[in-house]
Amino acid sequence: MTLLELLKLMRKHLKLVIALPIVCAIAMGLVSFLFMPNTYTASTSMYVLVQSDSESASTMSTDLSASQMITNDVANLITSDRVTRDTATALQMNSLNDYDIAVQSETTTRVLTLSVTGQDAQSTAIIANELAKNVSTVAQEVMNVQSVNVIDEAITPESPSGPNRMMYTAVAFLAGLFLAVAIVVLMDVLNTKVRGAEDVEELLGVPVIGRIPAMKEGK
Repeated sequence: MTLLELLKLMRKHLKLVIALPIVCAIAMGLVSFLFMPNTYTASTSMYVLVQSDSESASTMSTDLSASQMITNDVANLITSDRVTRDTATALQMNSLNDYDIAVQSETTTRVLTLSVTGQDAQSTAIIANELAKNVSTVAQEVMNVQSVNVIDEAITPESPSGPNRMMYTAVAFLAGLFLAVAIVVLMDVLNTKVRGAEDVEELLGVPVIGRIPAMKEGK
């Protein structure tokens, strides 16, 4: 099927091509606004201060790759069971399973960005700050880290960070458009009616040598 033929089919079923994407977009919009609660994200940034001694101080200050390896280890440590469990215990919570914890590490620095996302704005900031506090304690115990210093404490977010309802609605609209095109093509494939001279020639294997035009009654 050529692009021109597809456009003709879409024009023939224009109501379906227009209605289905709109219905899908409206349905997703209603679902996102009625059944998807707002989520909030609180972030804190930390600096990983590495232990130094007379033998390794000069090497560590110039070896960015070694510093980054330690920083990556600390990033993994933040989401470890021990740190999350200690944080939940300190905050008198059963667990942090209801919160999404993300850690971002730059490639050339020792700065880490910790983000906590959840449905309660105030709790996300409290958990982020407590995680930063606990990871510093654990890192000093199990790694060659002097401390993990907080640069910017997490504050309670004033506006929600998600869900991205506009994106969901746009994706639903495009999905509806794709589905409409697929239905139109499928309907055309399943239609076995003879719709023109080309179909006659293909079915019978003989050329069409004449046509009788359709005429209105009384003329």
